[in-house]
Amino acid sequence: MRLLVCYDVRTETTEGEKRLRRIARICVNHGQRVQKSVFECVLTDSQFEGFRRQLLDVLVPAEDNLRMYPLAENVETIREIHGLCRDVDFDGPLGV
Repeated sequence: MRLLVCYDVRTETTEGEKRLRRIARICVNHGQRVQKSVFECVLTDSQFEGFRRQLLDVLVPAEDNLRMYPLAENVETIREIHGLCRDVDFDGPLGV
């Protein structure tokens, strides 16, 4: 499953700043950052369920916003990217 994940965390408090770092760390562990609060992920169904659960355990619904959009499998052929791009080939070998 290819997924676009976007979040906005209220950071006026210390707790909000901690939530932001925790959510970012969860996303970094599951996908590729494409903008500060936007990630592209490639996950199995079970990985997605664990990822989703981790995010929802941290999120405060009254203060934060999380959006997850499933992407078409052929997203590489239909997306447009303009400007700086640090794309990762999810299917290629891991780089260091």
